[in-house]
Amino acid sequence: MGRALAAAFAVCRETFEEADHALGEPLSRLCFEGPEDQLMLTENTQPAILTVSIAAYRLLSSIGLTPSFTAGHSLGEYSAHVAAGTMSFGDALQLVRRRGRYMQDAVPVGDGAMAAILGLDAGDVARACEEAAAGEVVGPANLNGPGQVVIAGTSAAVRRAGDRAKALGAKHVIPLQVSAPFHCALMKPAEERLAPELRALAVHDPRVPVVANVDAEPKREHRAAIDALVRQVSLPVQWDAVVRRLASEGVNAYVEVGPGTVLTGLVRKIHRGAATANIEAPTGLDAVKAVFEH
Repeated sequence: MGRALAAAFAVCRETFEEADHALGEPLSRLCFEGPEDQLMLTENTQPAILTVSIAAYRLLSSIGLTPSFTAGHSLGEYSAHVAAGTMSFGDALQLVRRRGRYMQDAVPVGDGAMAAILGLDAGDVARACEEAAAGEVVGPANLNGPGQVVIAGTSAAVRRAGDRAKALGAKHVIPLQVSAPFHCALMKPAEERLAPELRALAVHDPRVPVVANVDAEPKREHRAAIDALVRQVSLPVQWDAVVRRLASEGVNAYVEVGPGTVLTGLVRKIHRGAATANIEAPTGLDAVKAVFEH
């Protein structure tokens, strides 16, 4: 993850070196070589994804490609704020490592679950969760786009809600391999641990607006930005609304930085006709340049 970028571009290589120094350990080796089981631990995954994302962003910035808005899905909102200058890369790395640890600590492994509900609108997914809760926690966690909602909560309640969603017409219910039930009320203990650390950060007003997960509103002032990051831990990711808000602001080109292409696919479904590209390796650079020309 990120190895090809680091091999090809000094600015990316320096980003990984900066991450190693900030964390006091060789995160770069874990990204490039694994082992995968260690990389998949939430407290390692979060700083690793942040580092690859910022390495790709800095590469684009170094050749004069800069955004008018930034946004990120869950953890990606931290990358968005580093890119916007709200917080330093080093501070963000240490913070997301603890964020991952706090999220993992909030719910014992196996007690929580997440599942993707496909082919059912968000209102009916919420109804399925309400009818299946039976006093336990379950609810929408990621509203990713038309007909794609991820739910989170206690393991039993997620199973019941999945069954109820099928009865209401869902085409598929796919259990997700996750280490914790993110973005639901079970994450409240993690939010309470993270909040004072977020509020103690040295921060600045974003250079460009950052559209927040919790309310799809552009954050232009650092207090509002930090408040959104605090609430984000236990509230749903409103990704569908984020992209629609960007579209309403006149955005018609999107670049996904970092590992994977999931957000590129979601944007295409939400904002049809928009130009999209992603960069996680040097081969993506030409496609990104074409998007900026759009």
